[in-house]
Amino acid sequence: MDKEVEPAVLAVINEKRLSGEKRTPVDIIAKMGVPDARDKASDQAWIATGDNVIATVWAELVSIGAGGRWFFIESLDTQRRIGGGDRSALQIQRAKDRLGLLKRSLDAGQGVRAVLQTNRVAIREAESDKAARVSTRVPDDEEWHVAQWEPARKFAVLVRGARGWLPGDEDMQAARTRANIPSDAPEAGPGGASADDPQAAAMGYLASHFASYGYKAEDVSAQKLGYDIEVSDKKGKVLLQLAVKGTATGKTGFRLSAEERAVAAKGDPWRLAVVTDAFGPATQHKLYRSSEMDKAPGLEPF
Repeated sequence: MDKEVEPAVLAVINEKRLSGEKRTPVDIIAKMGVPDARDKASDQAWIATGDNVIATVWAELVSIGAGGRWFFIESLDTQRRIGGGDRSALQIQRAKDRLGLLKRSLDAGQGVRAVLQTNRVAIREAESDKAARVSTRVPDDEEWHVAQWEPARKFAVLVRGARGWLPGDEDMQAARTRANIPSDAPEAGPGGASADDPQAAAMGYLASHFASYGYKAEDVSAQKLGYDIEVSDKKGKVLLQLAVKGTATGKTGFRLSAEERAVAAKGDPWRLAVVTDAFGPATQHKLYRSSEMDKAPGLEPF
């Protein structure tokens, strides 16, 4: 909503909106070179002609730092909405696609073309309100770039304009609060694990994943049953017993305990669930039956 936008940012949006011909949100990205724009109107980032990355920048979350520099804090948590709560499977996939394109631009040393967008509902409700619509979307003439990428701390920083500048600590903290990104203080995860623990991140990821499909995912790790998450349907029927292993950069190996191997030997519904890139934007998982688990990358000998 306009009232959430910094006045300097809103002024640029209004000038751009009023000085150009009236275009719909679809027309905007089509004009910027996005093929099949109508089919991709709900996406949050796009590849345009010339291999250019275009990304939505929510104006409500643009902050202004020293010297009037604009910056935007990007959450790298694909599971959680800006306003809190779990994303749906579709929302998770859109967030992953967006972060994948932003990381691609970073790795290639390229800039990002931005479309500045305001919404008809408060930004914290934009993903949870089914009636939410784009209020205004305009192309920004200034190039943006990914200036900082912190997967372990679950955020990235996008900066408008020339490279070589980052916001100060005070501006960063205010922006993180605005974007509902937790502070750097480690938080407790399942079983009291630190949020820096890939196992905790993997547990949270899988719980959200199965919940988004309507299943109950119960953390039973404290019971030492030989698995960590029990997945059941709405009638209470147990579908899966998951021994969860999270991996991340620098922490790619894992072992199965004696209890886990004993339960694995019994077969269904036990599965080894390996979550890779537990802290990053490309988090994904794969399930292995007991007969397949020795092929799981990272599994160390018993």
